[in-house]
Amino acid sequence: MKLLNGLLLGVPLVLSTSVNAQTDLDSLYAIWQDDSLPDSTRVNAYSDHIWKGYLFSRPDTAEVLAEALHTYANEQGFSEASAIGYNLQGIANAVQGNNSHALEYFQRSLVIQEEIGDREATANSLDNIGNIHQRQGNYPQALEYLQQALSIREKIGDKAGIATNMDKLGIVYLQQANYPRALEYFQNALTIQKEIGNTDGMPGILNNIGNLYSSQGNFPHALENYQRSLAISEENGNERTIAACLTNIGIIYNEQGDHNLAREYYQKALVIGERVMDKKSIAVNQNNIGNTYYDQGNYLHALEYFQKSLTIREEIGDKHGVSACLNNIGRVYKEQGDHPRALEYHQKSLAIREEIGSKRFIATSLIDIGKVYSKEGKYHLTLDYCQRGLQMAEEIDVLQYQKDACQCLYEGYKAMGNSRKALEYLEHFEIIEDSLNETETAKKLQRFEFDKELLADSLRQEEEKHAIELAHQEEVAEKDKTRNMLMGGALLLLLVAGGLFSRNRYVNRSKKQIQKEKDRSEELLLNILPEEVAEELKANGEAEAKLIDQVTVLFTDFKGFTAMSETLSPKELVRDLHECFSAFDNICEKHGLEKIKTIGDAYMAAGGLPVPNDTHAVDTVRAALEIRDFIAEGKARKIAAGLPYFEIRIGIHTGPVVAGIVGVKKFSYDIWGDT
Repeated sequence: MKLLNGLLLGVPLVLSTSVNAQTDLDSLYAIWQDDSLPDSTRVNAYSDHIWKGYLFSRPDTAEVLAEALHTYANEQGFSEASAIGYNLQGIANAVQGNNSHALEYFQRSLVIQEEIGDREATANSLDNIGNIHQRQGNYPQALEYLQQALSIREKIGDKAGIATNMDKLGIVYLQQANYPRALEYFQNALTIQKEIGNTDGMPGILNNIGNLYSSQGNFPHALENYQRSLAISEENGNERTIAACLTNIGIIYNEQGDHNLAREYYQKALVIGERVMDKKSIAVNQNNIGNTYYDQGNYLHALEYFQKSLTIREEIGDKHGVSACLNNIGRVYKEQGDHPRALEYHQKSLAIREEIGSKRFIATSLIDIGKVYSKEGKYHLTLDYCQRGLQMAEEIDVLQYQKDACQCLYEGYKAMGNSRKALEYLEHFEIIEDSLNETETAKKLQRFEFDKELLADSLRQEEEKHAIELAHQEEVAEKDKTRNMLMGGALLLLLVAGGLFSRNRYVNRSKKQIQKEKDRSEELLLNILPEEVAEELKANGEAEAKLIDQVTVLFTDFKGFTAMSETLSPKELVRDLHECFSAFDNICEKHGLEKIKTIGDAYMAAGGLPVPNDTHAVDTVRAALEIRDFIAEGKARKIAAGLPYFEIRIGIHTGPVVAGIVGVKKFSYDIWGDT
């Protein structure tokens, strides 16, 4: 399981205030103390005093200072002061990771804002409640509150608020992996920010769009949006958002395995964070630097940076960040073989994550603890923790975590001699892995298509550039009537020849590269679908299921597979299956059969589809005989070497089937029927 990088520049919580406050904290406090001023002026000045001086650097102090607003509300009969106080206390608790307390404060603020009829402040409170539900993984509730806030802002015509709401809704859909809906909200939010000229609101949205593409594995598009965000942030002179952009760009390079370049970006962001004294940014980048060292196996440096990040996060009361650092430190100790210390840190992390109700991260902690117990040979505890981790991973629908949990459970049951349960989780593991592989293939296809677009754009730009240069040279040649015209003309011809030669070389290279990427994309697609089905899908956007009157289906599995799996390690078992199924693939291709799927130790193929033919029965029988001979030869070799061996069972049947693909995601060609 990978360590977690810290993405920066999400959507902040909202403070209900309308004053353009002075930056000097003493001046703000003086306004608060001046009883000759209106209530709203005094209260907003004091809230700004807390916001600017304490809320993010010393949130525990901010929570205490906000109590004065409740006292003021009671003494002066100005209930808005109490609403703002609760809002500040909610944000202070959210900064510290106390989500349940934050939710309580925001709900108190909401009640008061609704009573006094302040619709803008009501929308802010609804926003903040939605944010807390989003942090806790309660996405339906988050959407409900954010939609309520959006409805109010649309009624009062608050365009800036509408844009912020849409951005937040996009984040929730992104976390649900509903990428089309998330992108729709992000783009709408960006359009509104452009319309109202709010360049300060654009970098965060662009970063979130970058996060969306990064989640899909479309790193070129992600990088493009991060770079756009960075350019606007630099133009605005906002160093905090510049640091956030650099952090996210670093994450892209780390995802691609370029840990050294990723570390360079994290270091740049770290320098800015230290300069502007943004402790949250400092801690995030220290954690990310530790992550690069961990990925490179440099556990000493990884531990150093995780500890630095932990110190700052404990100082600022960032419970979520503290839990992440503790878990990362636990993983380092696990890799170093110090299992007692690994368990100590993982258990501390789990306790915090359960306190703040972060389901996604609770799942990772449970699985990590299960893996450490497996290393210690305490398999009953392995099963307990990994089963709980699997349940949580299924609840939040994260396939990678489900895969990790199933692998842990397979190894635990196998070690305890429960072959039936071990096989059950091995099959579950393989199904999830197939699904993840299909997703990864789709991501690669997206990246290849984007690379082709980049090459095509570069080619067009180069051709346009040469055309302009040639036109300019022709104009100069026409006007130049001096006696050096012949020399100039010769030079012009030389330049033109050189330009044409260079362009032709570039065009040829680019065309070859585009064709190469296209061929790779086609190859990947044909690994998923039959050629005829793939062509229909590309041409029409869908492929109709077809009834084929006569096909011959081949089905194989291995005799005694469960017992054999008990004698092999997971790696050996998967290696032997891969060897057999690869041979089956080649045999089926040789005889014109279409591979349908594998499930555990079972292999299915069929002759006579997707294009019907009259030789399907003979083709299938010949393929079956060759598969039988391959397994027999392998059995003889294994017996001679004293190793476990496979024995195969083969079934063949002829009849009608319906063949096609169903659904809109993770296409898979399959057949249905009684054959």
